[in-house]
Amino acid sequence: MSDAARAPADPSAAIRSRRFLALLVLAGLVGLVVSFAAWGFLELVHQIQVGVFEGLPKDLGFAHTPRWWYLPVLAIGGVVTAFAIARLPGRGGHVPAYGLNSSQIHPIELPGVILAALASIGLGLVIGPEAPLIALGGGLGSLAVQLINKDAPNELGAVLAAAGMFAAVSLIFASPLIAAVLMIEVSGLGGPRLKLVLIPGLLAAGIGSLVSIGMGSWTGLSTSAYALGPLTLPAFARPDLTDFLWTAPFALAVTLGTFVIFKGARRLVPLIASRLFFFLPLMGLVVAVLAIVFTYATSHGANEVLFSGQDQLPGLTSNASSWSLGALALLVLLKGIAYSLSAAGFRGGPTFPAMFLGAAAGMMAGHLPGFETTPAVAVGIAVGVVAVLQLPLSAVVIGVLLTDRSGAGSAPLVIFGVVVATVATAWLEGRQAPEPAGDTASPSAVDGGAAVISA
Repeated sequence: MSDAARAPADPSAAIRSRRFLALLVLAGLVGLVVSFAAWGFLELVHQIQVGVFEGLPKDLGFAHTPRWWYLPVLAIGGVVTAFAIARLPGRGGHVPAYGLNSSQIHPIELPGVILAALASIGLGLVIGPEAPLIALGGGLGSLAVQLINKDAPNELGAVLAAAGMFAAVSLIFASPLIAAVLMIEVSGLGGPRLKLVLIPGLLAAGIGSLVSIGMGSWTGLSTSAYALGPLTLPAFARPDLTDFLWTAPFALAVTLGTFVIFKGARRLVPLIASRLFFFLPLMGLVVAVLAIVFTYATSHGANEVLFSGQDQLPGLTSNASSWSLGALALLVLLKGIAYSLSAAGFRGGPTFPAMFLGAAAGMMAGHLPGFETTPAVAVGIAVGVVAVLQLPLSAVVIGVLLTDRSGAGSAPLVIFGVVVATVATAWLEGRQAPEPAGDTASPSAVDGGAAVISA
C-alpha cells in the first residue's frame, strides 16, 4: 500500500493500480468475515431475547411470561452493562444519547462493546444494534490488518475497518444502498477520497447483503427476525396538497418529541456515569415497569415498549387496524421515556427506536383528515432518523426504501418532511452536544482511511 499512501493526485489512477485491486480483494474478504460475525451477533441477540423472555419462563412452568419477569431481567441487564462499561476496555462503546458515529475502535475493546450490547439489546432495553455492529465491523477490519501484517500502515487498517462497517450495517438493513449512504453521511466522506474508500466499502456491503439474503437457506436460521426490509402498507400513488399541509406540522411534532427524548437522556448521562452499578439496574427496573403498565392499560404486549423496535416495526405497520389512537399515544409516551432512559446509560444504537416511534406517530397522524397512514408512516420514520442522527440523505433513503412497496407517492413527502425536520433540529439544538470524554472518540475509520490516498 506504499504507493497508495503517497497520495496520488488523480484518484482514478489509484483505482487503476494493482495496489487498489489488492485492496478490493482484502476488502471483500473482510466483508465476508464481518458479515458472518454480524450475523452471529444478531442471531445471538435474537436467541437471547427468545430464550430469556419466552423459553426460560416456559421451562420454569409458566404458561405465559409473567409481567413481573421483566423486572429482574432488565435489572440484570443494567448490572452486566455497568460491568462492561466500568471494567472492560472501551467503556462499552459510545453513549447512544449522543447519536451515531464511526469512530474507529481497537480490537481489544470489542469484548466490552459486544458484552454491553448483548446485555442492553438482548435483555430488552430500548436501544438498537447498529452502533455495536459498526464497532464490530471496524474492530474486525483493524484486527485483520494486524494479523496479515503488523507493519502495515495505519491507513490500510482504516480503509478495511470502514469496509467492515459497511458490511455490518448492510446486514441489519438487508440493503447495501442504505449501508453505503448511512456510512457516507456518518463519516463525512466526500470529495476526491469518495471513490477510493466507497468502492471497497460497497464491495463489502454487497457481500453483507448477500450473506443476509442467503443465511436462511444456508443455516435454516432466517434473518427475517432482525433484518429490517420493506414494510407492508396500503398503496399510495401520489400526494395532494392536504398531505403536504399536514407533513410540515407532523414533522415538527416528531422533531420536537425526539429533541425532548434526547435532551433528557443527555442530562442523565453524567448522573448515571457517577454510579453505574446503581443507576443502570434502577433504570432497567423503570423500563420494565413502563412495559408492564402498558400491558395493563392496553391489549398489546410488553414487547412493543421493550427492545429496539426493528423486530416489532413490521407487525406494527401491517396490523394498524388493531391499534386504537389511545393505545398508540400511550405507546409513544412510554416507549419514548424508556428510549430516553436507555439511551442515557445503556449501550447500542439510537436509530431503530426512533424509527419505531416515528412509525407509531405516523399511524396516529393517519387519523388526521386527508392524511393517509402510508405517507404519514414514511414521513415519521424518516423524520425520526434525521432528528436523531442529523443525516438527511440517510433519512430520506431509509424512509423511501422501507415504504417503497406501497408505491412512490410517499417520496416527495418524505423529502419535504426531512427538510423541515433538519431545519427544526438545527434550530432546537443550536449546536451539537459534544460527547463526554472517556467514551470512544477515536478518529473516524473512514476519515482515517482517506489518508491512504491523501496523506
